[in-house]
Amino acid sequence: MGLETLAVASIATSLAGAGMSAYGQYQAGKAQNEMAKRNAKATDQARQAEASGKIQTAMIIAAALVEGVALFGVVAALLGVLTS
Repeated sequence: MGLETLAVASIATSLAGAGMSAYGQYQAGKAQNEMAKRNAKATDQARQAEASGKIQTAMIIAAALVEGVALFGVVAALLGVLTS
């Protein structure tokens, strides 16, 4: 294999990783949207008014974890694209 072939393969692989990262961001957005919907529904249907604060706190923590994982994917994809 020539050097040009390896360079093209490296660029293609890094762009595929960036595409997977973009898809991961899309899925993270969908997950956060679903969490917000279920949080609103649980808060409305809560029989105890004081439980709504705990529900919202758990949702915010879960959303932060989802966003952190998605951000890690973006950083990994950027490193892959920039180092190839």
